[in-house]
Amino acid sequence: MSTADLKNKVEKYRKLTGKALKVIEINEKNSEKENQIAKDFLSMAKNYFNDAKHFEEKGDLLTALAAYSYAHAWLDAGVRARIFKAEDDQLFTLP
Repeated sequence: MSTADLKNKVEKYRKLTGKALKVIEINEKNSEKENQIAKDFLSMAKNYFNDAKHFEEKGDLLTALAAYSYAHAWLDAGVRARIFKAEDDQLFTLP
């Protein structure tokens, strides 16, 4: 993969995951335990997203791409487990 391709992928996943973080909602039907799990998933997603931005700023694009992917994976896992509400099948892997 060329550096230009890697830069494009990083930008794509930064935008995709950033948008997903803005629209994701914790499912109001969750039990208290599920709410705690959802908050943990959301925290992990935000932490990976912030790490990815840091790596991107340092020029470590491969690590940035991996971290953006992990961030989005936490959101997708929460959607699939139905602890998050989501309807956009362009942003999330819906159940």
